[in-house]
Amino acid sequence: MVERTMESVEIPIAEIYVPAKRKRTLKPAQVDELAESIMEEGLKLPISVRQGNGRFVLIEGLHRLEACRALGEETIKSIIVRARQH
Repeated sequence: MVERTMESVEIPIAEIYVPAKRKRTLKPAQVDELAESIMEEGLKLPISVRQGNGRFVLIEGLHRLEACRALGEETIKSIIVRARQH
């Protein structure tokens, strides 16, 4: 049985790798909209990452990540998704 565990932490944005195929889905207008919302209300939903090859790999939250990067944030609230074998 595989059990998923999740933990929310602040991760340095510079340590998050975005796969090339995911980067192609980036919509600049959506990043601008999110950046404005984050400035006013803060980041409501953490991004999801997994650990792989000594770095964090983005699973979900490309536009939130890029909006925080555009705002000059150094860290982002993230959920680290891990799969555990039982």
